[in-house]
Amino acid sequence: MGAGAVGAILALELAHHDVTSIVVERAVTGPHHPGLDFLAGRSMELLRRLGLSALIRQHGVSPDHPTGLEWSQGLDDPPILISPGESTGTAFDGGSLPVESHQRVSGAELAKQLRAAVRRHPLIDLREGWTFTSLRIEPDCAMAELVEAGTGDRHFVEARHVAGCDGAHSTVRRCIEVPMEQLAAPARHCSVYFRSEDLTRRFTRRGLSTVIVGGVALVARGDHDTWVGHLGLVPDEPITTDPVAMLRAMLGIRLDSTEVLGVTQWDDSLAVASTYQRGPAYLAGEAAHRFHPVTDSADISIGDAVDLGWKLAAVINGWGGPGLLASYELERRPRALIDREMLARALETRRRFSRLAKAGATRELLAEVLRQEPHLLGTTGFQLGDRLASSVIWSDDRPQWPSPDEMPPTISPGVRAPSVRLADGSRFLDKLGVELTLVDLTDDDTGAPLVAAAQKRGIPMAHLVTADPAVRAAWDHPLVLVRPDQHVAWRAGTAPNDWDTVLDLVTGRKTT
Repeated sequence: MGAGAVGAILALELAHHDVTSIVVERAVTGPHHPGLDFLAGRSMELLRRLGLSALIRQHGVSPDHPTGLEWSQGLDDPPILISPGESTGTAFDGGSLPVESHQRVSGAELAKQLRAAVRRHPLIDLREGWTFTSLRIEPDCAMAELVEAGTGDRHFVEARHVAGCDGAHSTVRRCIEVPMEQLAAPARHCSVYFRSEDLTRRFTRRGLSTVIVGGVALVARGDHDTWVGHLGLVPDEPITTDPVAMLRAMLGIRLDSTEVLGVTQWDDSLAVASTYQRGPAYLAGEAAHRFHPVTDSADISIGDAVDLGWKLAAVINGWGGPGLLASYELERRPRALIDREMLARALETRRRFSRLAKAGATRELLAEVLRQEPHLLGTTGFQLGDRLASSVIWSDDRPQWPSPDEMPPTISPGVRAPSVRLADGSRFLDKLGVELTLVDLTDDDTGAPLVAAAQKRGIPMAHLVTADPAVRAAWDHPLVLVRPDQHVAWRAGTAPNDWDTVLDLVTGRKTT
């Protein structure tokens, strides 16, 4: 996901909580090789809270866009294995599935629409064409230097907090001297962006968007017969002056009427920042983790923006303590490390397939090797759990995960709160408040004094009482405290004796 989109989502998240912000964006130019961002259902669910999901779908790729994946030894050979694409339907399985389906959208169009939403919002000051040049950390603030567009005048802005959403070559990260930690020595690749009616005729009409052919990954970009071919390079191999010839040689076929749009070189070092925070400065999106163009999933960047946004707002608005912002790295960096491992395994699956194919392995053997890793056939949308663990999520001595032969409880601290369709057809997650929400399924309004006690302390908390049978069937605790990002912060069967302790922990005023 582009840096501008991440910054826009973060600013809109802050504005969602009535916090003003300044967004600095350099002169905007479209990407040289625009592609499609993949937004999983969970990301669309988070954007739904901000009123953005319908806008993104309006400008996104049609649900009919192919998403299937094929593995073959040659473009003219029968496929070895085909993985079906993502389902566009939204199912309800007791609340564990997102209420939104996934969406693919042009990265350039996504940034354009989000920028327009930022421009319209009265709480966001968008400085288009301005350049952020330096940052100095003071004991209780950060001093940013900005260069005004057109005039070249320099401005110094004192800020309580600074969020670096400025991409893989982040100036904020450089200024606060945070190194990127690589998983392993990078392997070099070349990406050839081209237009080919031949490939579109061969594959997209069969429901395929990605084709793995030996050591080449061909990915449809979604419009005007455009494709990208990701090619592995041997060490010290220069990019050929005829990239199409290199592509044809690796594919072993002729590509008719091929128009080259561009060529880039990259590595798959899969780097993650050593820390996400230095004082009042934070890193989010590709400033904190560099996975592009290995994956086109925007989910981890959206998660960063939402997590950091509501926590910054809570602190600025006075009800969040210092432990809340400290929990940003505790919750988001482990997810980046997990995604990095999954991407590394997916890339190794491709390399293994290429090596075995070149060695003359049979089709049956290649198919069996691929079936050993059914969840790693692509590099988009890993279906991992969305449970968080940090210093601001309550835990106790009661078992949260049972033995392997038992089903886990529906409500556990850190999980995304289950959503079900209510009797009137609405979604339960849409009923949650903007800040904290105490969901109360008791018969005697047990949560009312708890909410009153929180509000007396200046902690904004909504009281959501429901007797809907679908909710009662899916939620296995009668009292559940849900955060702004829809994760469970605390749950119990009865009103606690130590409610102030719970409030201190979940708001970051006192952590364990």
